[in-house]
Amino acid sequence: SLDPLVGYHAIELLQRFMVKHLTDLLTTPTPPGAVAVQPRSYEDAVLVKMKKKFPLIVFSCVKLASKLSLHAHIIDNNTAVHFLNSVGHRVSKQTLLDLELMILKGLDFRLNTPNPLTYVEILLEVLGKTINTSKVPVERLYDLCHHVLQFVCLQKTAIYDTLLKTTIQQGSPSREQREKFVTVTEDCMLLGVGVIAVAAFILRVKNWEKVVGELSHITGISTKSISDFAHVTLMHLMRSSFPLT
Repeated sequence: SLDPLVGYHAIELLQRFMVKHLTDLLTTPTPPGAVAVQPRSYEDAVLVKMKKKFPLIVFSCVKLASKLSLHAHIIDNNTAVHFLNSVGHRVSKQTLLDLELMILKGLDFRLNTPNPLTYVEILLEVLGKTINTSKVPVERLYDLCHHVLQFVCLQKTAIYDTLLKTTIQQGSPSREQREKFVTVTEDCMLLGVGVIAVAAFILRVKNWEKVVGELSHITGISTKSISDFAHVTLMHLMRSSFPLT
């Protein structure tokens, strides 16, 4: 089974690489003498080509992440080829090596990207040493935080879109506002404290405000920002559990 840390690290590598790779592909000038194509049709062609490669790129990111983990089994080339062939992707070892090299170059060989699960675990460890654990069950929070973090990652676009609208108090954010908000979506510290706050609320921790206050003290993130993140996430959790008809 895949170590959760490897999974989250792979997601971060994938997101960073895809942004860089697609930006490069879509901004590359048309070669001299090439037949001019409509911008939209060129974008479609790029995306169609990328769609074919995407499963292999995802797997290559997982493979790279497994090599960086001290506690996970490294996915070797033989295992990788066997697995991919078993799910219908005929691929050679050389193709996988070429893909890994492409990803490494795309990331400028910078693989130590922030991992949201690492932030959650460190924050919980610090919280356990600074707060009364008889009133705040940190061990129980740990297990629940895994589920909350998974939900937030799966619903990331919707949750952060709602958070943006809540922050600016507008229903239709401008392009400039969305661009400025990107730094918030990449803030693993905010994500970490938000996940812990949500888990504490679900466990009905009596001193919930104290937990939020302590998280604010540890990280320097305002209690309002933590509460807003928790409120938005809980709202999406409720909608997914009890969909409106």
